[in-house]
Amino acid sequence: MSTQERRKAMLAGASRAFAAAPYSEVTTAGLAECCEASEGLIFHYFGSKAGLYAAVVGEAIDRLGRAQTEAVELLGPSVSVRDKVRAGLEVYLEHIRTHPEAWAAPLLGGREPPEAIEVRARARESYVEALSQTLGVSGWKRHVYAVSGYFGFLDGACLAWVRDGCPEADRYALIDAALGALEGALGDWRV
Repeated sequence: MSTQERRKAMLAGASRAFAAAPYSEVTTAGLAECCEASEGLIFHYFGSKAGLYAAVVGEAIDRLGRAQTEAVELLGPSVSVRDKVRAGLEVYLEHIRTHPEAWAAPLLGGREPPEAIEVRARARESYVEALSQTLGVSGWKRHVYAVSGYFGFLDGACLAWVRDGCPEADRYALIDAALGALEGALGDWRV
């Protein structure tokens, strides 16, 4: 296997391991087995169990971002900002529905290593920046708070949805509530 292929295979194995159990319950030996690699090879490629976990988290975030971008691009250039945000939300909720426990774990106090927390923090900053650009908002404090607060609202609403079992019948009510929260915080979609 090439270096890239080996790394990709190890990430796939680690993704399965971390999807099956919380970070704290996954051992390095168990990871090595899932990755079909030695513990030494894990350390060689990722530095540590925490480094491998952070890479898994980062890869999942990147995949989600690409899927959201693709969904928005499929809409075409003349679509409203609201519909672009809706398309991204639909992809996000599908991601949550297919990975509810893993998605909810950090919000429920699941312990993660600092490396993964940093990956998530950088991703949140990117989300805020990307949404601000999509909305065309300025640095006016109301807009800054509206966009940042939207993600807090989304975390809370999606966590409630996960606790209810991600019912399909509630998906669009959740999307409408999230869009309404953002619109209310901004004051208008035409900022």
